[in-house]
Amino acid sequence: MKKRRNNKALNPTLEKLIEYLYVIIGSGIVAVSFNVFLLPNRVASGGVSGISTILDAILGWEPAFVQWAFNIPLFIAGVVLLGRQYGYKTLVGTIFLPFVVFLTKDVEAWTMDPLLGSLFGGIGVGLGLGIVFRGNASTGGTDLAAQIIHKFTGLSLGTCVAMIDGLIVLSAAIVFDIERGLYALIGLYVTSKTIDLVQVGIGRSKMALIITNQQEEVREAILNKIDRGVTKLSAYGGYTDQERPIIMCVVDQTEFTKLKQLVQSVDPSAFVIVMDASEVLGEGFKRA
Repeated sequence: MKKRRNNKALNPTLEKLIEYLYVIIGSGIVAVSFNVFLLPNRVASGGVSGISTILDAILGWEPAFVQWAFNIPLFIAGVVLLGRQYGYKTLVGTIFLPFVVFLTKDVEAWTMDPLLGSLFGGIGVGLGLGIVFRGNASTGGTDLAAQIIHKFTGLSLGTCVAMIDGLIVLSAAIVFDIERGLYALIGLYVTSKTIDLVQVGIGRSKMALIITNQQEEVREAILNKIDRGVTKLSAYGGYTDQERPIIMCVVDQTEFTKLKQLVQSVDPSAFVIVMDASEVLGEGFKRA
């Protein structure tokens, strides 16, 4: 095993302040991305921001006021119907995001190309939301509406979110045109992928399952030459019905070639299954 760094736990008060900072920074990024990419290009890629884009085009209503008008009642409904699990951080995001939208409403658009607007708007919104989620909060809005529908209808949460965002994108296609609806779908997709990237991180690891007749030799080689830990999993051969333990090992992507060559040198007939591990937490990797 790689040696564990002597990381002291953060002071609870400092940790809480950092989480609030995540919420504020993330909400600010979402708000600015909305004003410089999505709103000027009429890209309504789901959520309350998408609703405010449509209402701004139809009725000329100020997007920040529309977002407050939806977010605050939804937050209250969420607390009443779902409990107090959202807390003050989500309330901060619910109020602060439209506030920054209002403050930056006169910032000039960074592009008037709807394709670029949907792509970079989706990246900006996904980046901001991912940071907010890392602060163990949310910006409220249609996510709360989806959870309320989920509770009272029994539909899966993913289905509820897809239904609400789908209706908003469909409304955008009707109010604007089909092309804008397609751009909204692009923005929505990019947002979801960027959130995943922020949550999981760029680094990728590999998980190898090794079936070999020379278990001890392979285990010793991995421990001593790659400096990674291994875990033995109990298994039985499907044909022989005899016990056949599997060695599981997780390595950085840069170490995978060395692991493969090492196993082959010890046992050329070893059976190795390799899978991507998108996030690995713990000793030798990164902290939770």
